[in-house]
Amino acid sequence: MKTKSDPRHQNRVAAVKELFAWHFKHQTETGALAQKVLEHVKAIDKIIGKNAPAWPVAQIAPIDLAVLRLAVYELLFKEKKEPYKVVIDEAVEIAKEYGSETSGSFINGVLGSIVKSTKS
Repeated sequence: MKTKSDPRHQNRVAAVKELFAWHFKHQTETGALAQKVLEHVKAIDKIIGKNAPAWPVAQIAPIDLAVLRLAVYELLFKEKKEPYKVVIDEAVEIAKEYGSETSGSFINGVLGSIVKSTKS
């Protein structure tokens, strides 16, 4: 597992924070990773909605939504993909650190569903 001081982990945390802030302000200035996520945000939200049918995107906690958006981007849209287990593990860890008690399991479930549906 990566450590909290790993630059890739730090980059992901920064992107999640920027996506969280964007959720409220729709600011235009974000870092490179968050900007790439926002370029695909409509498609990403559609994928999240399809794989979390009990939770409409508008009802997902903003921090969980930010984590999901980043992870879905990394799983499906990023050119140089990392193994899906790494992406999911990182997303769950970030969700546990910044989200609620149930964020980690929620994120894991939604991302697991996405991976399963893309492998079929």
